[in-house]
Amino acid sequence: MPPREPAKPQGRPRRADARRNHDLLLAAAKEVFAERGAGAPLDDVARRAGVGNATMYRHFPTRQELLIAVYSDEVTELCARGEALLAAEPPGDALFTWLEAFVAHVATKRELALALTDDRAGRRSELFDGWHESMRAIAEALLDRARRSGAVHPGVDAADLLALANGIALTGTGDSRTRRLLDLVRRGATG
Repeated sequence: MPPREPAKPQGRPRRADARRNHDLLLAAAKEVFAERGAGAPLDDVARRAGVGNATMYRHFPTRQELLIAVYSDEVTELCARGEALLAAEPPGDALFTWLEAFVAHVATKRELALALTDDRAGRRSELFDGWHESMRAIAEALLDRARRSGAVHPGVDAADLLALANGIALTGTGDSRTRRLLDLVRRGATG
């Protein structure tokens, strides 16, 4: 299931300059949010993209819409990486390479994801649930392939692997420790 994105207005396709501005804003927002957090001033995003505030607000009328676009793009990239790994690597390596990318995603995008949580009802938004389902689906596909090849134990569950990977990400231990912890998970999954 691909991540759901914010609804786009129906009508004429975007002009080339409008597509370019949208892409510049999205790239700038990724950088600014990574550097300064999800609450960074939107003026900084427009300035980094090299466009005016009016152009930014035409593409992303609210901070929430910009956050959604950035997070959606990040999840899409993570899932595309998993799809490529399904075809490119031995099954066990593919699974754990993707889990390492998942850990990096959770560790670096946590604040962005939390900014999208629907606090009014205490539930995650429909978009957020769709993104999580996309990540679960690619993890399950990679795991299923690894199980069929004998690279992991048949009883290993995708939800358990994602919970362990999430825990590793939340410890904020750094690259070498992350790899060590994922190696421990891998040894446990192959036993």
